[in-house]
Amino acid sequence: MAEICCEEAKSPALGRRRPRAEIAVPGEGLRLAPAADQGGKRRRVAGPRPGAARWWWPRYGVTSVCGPRREMEDTVSIRPDFLLGNGKHHFFGVFDGHGCSHVRTRILCTVSNKLRAILTRECVLMSDGVDRGQVARMCQDRMHELVADEHSKAGSGTTEQPAWKEVMEKGFARMDDEAANWAATRGSGGDDDHACRCELKTPPARCDLVGSTAVVAVVGATDIVVANAGDSRAVLSRGGVPVPLSVDHKPDRPDELDRIQAAGGRVIYWDGARVLGVLAMSRAIGDGYLKPFVTSEPEVTVTERTDNDECLILASDGLWDVVTNETACQVVRACFRSNCPPSARPNDVLPASPSDVGTAAVKGVDSDRACADAALLLTKLALARRSADNVSVVVVDLRRGSS
Repeated sequence: MAEICCEEAKSPALGRRRPRAEIAVPGEGLRLAPAADQGGKRRRVAGPRPGAARWWWPRYGVTSVCGPRREMEDTVSIRPDFLLGNGKHHFFGVFDGHGCSHVRTRILCTVSNKLRAILTRECVLMSDGVDRGQVARMCQDRMHELVADEHSKAGSGTTEQPAWKEVMEKGFARMDDEAANWAATRGSGGDDDHACRCELKTPPARCDLVGSTAVVAVVGATDIVVANAGDSRAVLSRGGVPVPLSVDHKPDRPDELDRIQAAGGRVIYWDGARVLGVLAMSRAIGDGYLKPFVTSEPEVTVTERTDNDECLILASDGLWDVVTNETACQVVRACFRSNCPPSARPNDVLPASPSDVGTAAVKGVDSDRACADAALLLTKLALARRSADNVSVVVVDLRRGSS
C-alpha cells in the first residue's frame, strides 16, 4: 500500500518535503532542520532540560498545507496534557475556516423573489473585508482552554468523572459566543482589521459571515472523546478496520435537513447542498448570519480504547473529499509497518517541564517519525488526487506500545 500511495503522490510539485524541526526525545539533543531547508531560518523547539520533571507526551504527526487555495484557512491545535497536571488527557483539534463566499451574489439571480429578498437583506453586505480564517485561528487559540475550563467546573466538588458530552457542548457554545462577540465588536476599519484579499471588496464588512468547522479529540488512557461540528472528520483505525468517530454535518443529511427545515430554513442545491444556498455544512462555529439554521452544537462520541487500536486520524475535508476512511487507515498502517515497532523506538517524547505542559505544538513539528510520515503521505495523496482545498492532517499513535 505504501508503494502504491508513493507512486500516486510522485510529482515534481509534490516531491519536495516540507521544512521540519523535530522535538528532541530523551537522550538526544535538540535537533533543528538545516537552515538551507528553511530559507535561512531556524526554529528552536524546547527539548528536555536537565533535572526537569518529565511528563508523558503522546506520539503524533501533523501536516497542514495550503494546497491549490490562495489562502490558508485551516488551523491545527495540539495541546498535550491540556488539563494541566494529570498527564492523562491530550487535546487534538483541526479547524477549517470559511466565509467571504461570493457565490451568494450569483445565488440572488436564481432563487424565488421571497428568498431573494431574505438573501439580499442578509448577504449583500458580505464578509468581503474579513479574513475567512480568523474564526479558525480563534478556535486554535481558545478551544482547548474553554473545554479545560468546563471540565474543571464540572469536576469541582465531586469525585466523579465529568460528563464529556456536557463539557464539550458548553465549550463549543462558549467558543461560538466568543466568535459572535468578536464579530459584534470588530470595527469597520482600522489597522487591526484583517483585510480580505479577494477581488470583491464591498465595505462595510460583515464579520458574522465567517466561521469554522471544529473537530476535536481528547485522548486519554482509557477512552477517546471526539466532538465535531462541520465536515472535518475523526477516524479511528482498530484492528485494520476504520471506525468513524464523527459524521459530517452536511445540509442534506436527513436529520440535519429536518432540523434546518423545522427552524424555518431551506437547503438549496447550488454546487451541492447548502444552507440557504450559501454554506455547505449545517454546523459550525460562527456564521451568525445563518443562525439558527447553522448551529455550533457538536455531536460528541466517547469511545473506549482497546488493545487493537492503532491510530486516530483528524483531518479537514481537503483530505476526506478525495480519500476514503479505509484508504487513510491503510496508509497510516503501512507507514507504521515501515518503521520500527513502538516498543523498539525511543521512549515517549516529553515536554521540557510542567510549564511547557498544555502548550501548542509548533506548526510543522512532530513527535514521531512514523506518524509524521503518515500525515505527510496522506497530504501528498490528497493533492495528487486533486483536492481543491487546504489539507490538514493529524495522526495520533494509539498502539499500546507507544504510550
